[in-house]
Amino acid sequence: MNAARQRQRITVLGATGSIGMSTLDVVARHRDRFEVFAMSGHRQLDRLLELCIRFAPQIAVTADAAGATRLRADLRAAGCATEVLSGPQALIDIANHAEVDCVMAAIVGAAGLQPTLAAAAAGKRLLLANKEALVMAGELFMAEVRRGGALLLPIDSEHNAVFQSLPHGYSGDIARSGVRRIILTASGGPFRQMPLGELARVTPEQACAHPNWVMGRKISVDSATMMNKGLEVIEAHWLFNVAAEQVEVVIHPQSVIHSLVDYVDGSVLAQLGNPDMRTPIAHALAWPERLDAGVRSLDLFEVAQLSFERPDSLRFPCLELAYRALRAGGTASTVLNAANEEAVSAFLDRRLGFTRIADVISASLDTIASTAARTLGDVLEADARARSVSRSLISRWMEEMV
Repeated sequence: MNAARQRQRITVLGATGSIGMSTLDVVARHRDRFEVFAMSGHRQLDRLLELCIRFAPQIAVTADAAGATRLRADLRAAGCATEVLSGPQALIDIANHAEVDCVMAAIVGAAGLQPTLAAAAAGKRLLLANKEALVMAGELFMAEVRRGGALLLPIDSEHNAVFQSLPHGYSGDIARSGVRRIILTASGGPFRQMPLGELARVTPEQACAHPNWVMGRKISVDSATMMNKGLEVIEAHWLFNVAAEQVEVVIHPQSVIHSLVDYVDGSVLAQLGNPDMRTPIAHALAWPERLDAGVRSLDLFEVAQLSFERPDSLRFPCLELAYRALRAGGTASTVLNAANEEAVSAFLDRRLGFTRIADVISASLDTIASTAARTLGDVLEADARARSVSRSLISRWMEEMV
């Protein structure tokens, strides 16, 4: 950061989503330390307008030119001088802009890959909430982080908890650090105890009603299938340089312990807190310092007890599919992610049954052989092919339902 500037300048990619809104809440509490340079929103233009008026960023980015035209007119009417841009290149431009110190990468899905890569290559303080960047292109992404000298700080509550529980200055050498395994906790979602025979009739409304966390629709469905946890296993592999066998998932319905690190001497360190994304966001914004996130202190007497369960592979087949893709390596995780995005979208549009989500992913992995994923072209080609295969499967199964 420029020494002449007191405040960090931040780009918030995905400002209108749940992570983006939580980020801006923390920023608003510490205006003496942070200012919003740029923000993006997909199609929630009314919310983006409100955020632009409140935070007065220099640049706002919308999904397309039509949205930009509308937002530009609304901002002009409100007397706001924010410049409005649109499209994928504009996202890259605000991610690697020379005036930006810190980038919150919170665009959900594959759409967030290229701007997140751009921030890494530009050496930004990168707050990573877009897990797909690592799932789709882990080898490429981590190479860009090293090449650009970026400071990579995880925002997922689980990975942020692991980061806080690892030895200070952890270099990615798990053997020398004395770490035996990483344990990721999962709430189990809304269907943890639903009879298996009823899962096929689950509705989008039920899947999006998470018991503990407030999240977007896609991530809520991923939590219900536990694909969200599967993606986090792959993310942990790249973030902390651990093998699939060194990452374990445990269901913890209270969502108080956010993850744990098991050491060879028998010690297990965990990070606890109320389920509120402002905690990991504030931690990453201020690291290595701490600041008030507006989060209520954990009351252990109110929690009273903590419980743990093994994931049921029959109930949560998506978790096993993620381990399968990680072990296969190469573009397998890219295929996994693309097939999941297509299947979840079809489920939310009521074109696919809930239990068919895993079927689409499994069939896509069976159909598409894994190849090396060393370049962005490799990743995008695998992503496109997986989406094509997945859409064909979804269409075929829709015809069978008619």
